Amino acid sequence: MKRLDGKVALITGAASGIGSACALRFAQEGAVITGLDRSGDGDQRWQEAKGIAPASRLIAADVRREDEVAAVVTRAKNELGRIDVVVNSAGVAGGGAVHLVPEEEWDRVVDVNLKGTFLVCKHVLPLLLEQGGGSVVNIASIEGLEGSEGGSAYNASKGGVVLLTRNMAMDYARKGVRVNAICPGFIDTPMLSLLLDNPALADFKARIVEAHQLGRLGRPEEIANAALFLASDEASFVTGQALAVDGGFTAGHRFGFAKLMGLE
Repeated sequence: MKRLDGKVALITGAASGIGSACALRFAQEGAVITGLDRSGDGDQRWQEAKGIAPASRLIAADVRREDEVAAVVTRAKNELGRIDVVVNSAGVAGGGAVHLVPEEEWDRVVDVNLKGTFLVCKHVLPLLLEQGGGSVVNIASIEGLEGSEGGSAYNASKGGVVLLTRNMAMDYARKGVRVNAICPGFIDTPMLSLLLDNPALADFKARIVEAHQLGRLGRPEEIANAALFLASDEASFVTGQALAVDGGFTAGHRFGFAKLMGLE
């Protein structure tokens, strides 16, 4: 039996990057997918994946708009009868030194990353309570666990996601709802490419890669595998956690002693 047979998953940011990888992986494990993304039907790769349920949909909506989020949740309930798993993956990058960040830029980043997570949970949780349980997986970041140069808005938004996750885990645990976060390291996604695939930033990118103890960027499917575990019954005793899936980025710092010990 597949790990998500008979389950319905709502996944935001499902058209690309980590959200798309989660949709593909969950579909392979038997889930019917309701994908939510601003680009809507512009990217159907996940729907064409082997084994994906014909009832799956990719719906155009903006997680910053409560009316649009509510409409997607209502449509999923009406068409599929239930939602068992939520993955909040919609996100944007942005920030800078605080005194240089325009108000509208701060609002854009926080609204998508934090408010969007809140709004999706707000409208799905009543359904999970009515059903007697479910699993919520929020995609945060290692930058929600520790600071980074120029992170400001992004770090604040992802730190908020981590604490919101823990709060919801406490509030809903006795009702059978598990809530966890994944804190990815730097993942090879279109969003990261927009930030770092510039020849002028080649040195910065190399240093970021080196900061991961495994010596490489992560892959979206590696985050999807972690999300699958948290969404499945295999994680039935896991809630309120912020799981770093970061190639060792947050493990500590390297100073060259491993080479002296013959480990490089």
